This record gives sequence, structure tokens and C-alpha cells, in this order.
Amino acid sequence: MSLIEDLNWRHAVKAYDPSKKVAEQDLNKILEVARLAPTSSGLQPFRVIVVENQELKEKMVDGALNPEVMRDCSHVLVFAAWDSYSDEKIDKVYDHHTDVRELPRGRFSSYTDKIKAIYGAQTPEQHFAHTARQTYIALGLAMAQAAELRIDSTPAEGFSNEVVDQILNLKELGLKSVSLLYLGYRDEKNDWLSSMKKVRVPMEEFIIKK
Repeated sequence: MSLIEDLNWRHAVKAYDPSKKVAEQDLNKILEVARLAPTSSGLQPFRVIVVENQELKEKMVDGALNPEVMRDCSHVLVFAAWDSYSDEKIDKVYDHHTDVRELPRGRFSSYTDKIKAIYGAQTPEQHFAHTARQTYIALGLAMAQAAELRIDSTPAEGFSNEVVDQILNLKELGLKSVSLLYLGYRDEKNDWLSSMKKVRVPMEEFIIKK
């Protein structure tokens, strides 16, 4: 099937069947696509936390706008971004780049010095605004891969970041939650959106040519 067919098939599922679980091999494909997502300067300034444990999901429900979706889905993927940039983080990433490519460490120092100077002049709040935006590229690709596998998904910003961050101890990891992706299989009877036509702005209105 084509990507367009996959995206026409998917929708933000409103009710999941708790008895159906995503197979580990399929979950790993979705995670690999998120890992391969492009990021600014190749820094990958975020991580994906996979929550399958039902007790953790129940705790994370506090503050969620769609608590039943969180409870009943197979897995919750938490996209969490670095809370700030630092010279040490940048050096660690680029040391890994050079090691994998069998190049001498410091090979990209002229570039890393430049981005260190840019981020060094910014506040942690500006850093997080930038790192958080990187997560949405991976989120979109993960949804596309899930659709190709005919695995349902629901992206969510409607949750308590404070609750999720505390339960998952993200502060200790230097991370802050940005968005969630619920994965699983729709409950056809209770997912009221399943039977409805997909609606988007018409192409002639959506695309503006100059």
C-alpha cells in the first residue's frame, strides 16, 4: 500500500480494545522509525519512553484529557526532549558520530563550536522550545509507520506534563515530556470516529502557490 493510502486509513482513535496488544516486532519497527527521524544538527535531543506497564499507565491518567484511551491502549510512547543544550551533550553526540564513522574525534569541531556559541547565548527555556520541536518530526513518522502496519495511534498533548515527568523520573534524565502517542487496536464498537469520513481542507485551499 502507498503512504497516502496508509494516512487515509488512520485516524486518532478514541477507544482502544484493551485485549489486543501490539507485537514486540511491530513496536520495534515504529521505534526504529522514530530513532531514524531527522533532527537539527543530528543531535537527537529527545528520547522515547515506552510505557506498557498498566500500573504506570493508571498513574499517568491523572490529568489526561482521554483517560480511557491511555488506560486501554497497548503502549504509550512518551516523546521527551532535553531540558537544555550543553557543550557536554553536543560533544558526546559528535564523539559518537566520529567513532561510528571511524574519524578522529574533533573532526567536526568547527561546526560544533559554532552551535555551542549559538546555544550558549540562549536560555534553557529557548533550548527546550527548540528540542521539543524536534520530537514532532519523529512523532509524525512513528504514526506513519504504525499506519503502514495497520496499528492504530492517537497523538496527544492533552495530559499533565508534571504528572508524567514525575512518574517517569524524567527530571533526573534531563528530559521533559512533550507529547504522547497511544498505540493499539481500535474498539470498533466504541470508537465513534471509526465510521466517519476523513475530513481535511481541500487541496486547492491547503496549498498556496506563489
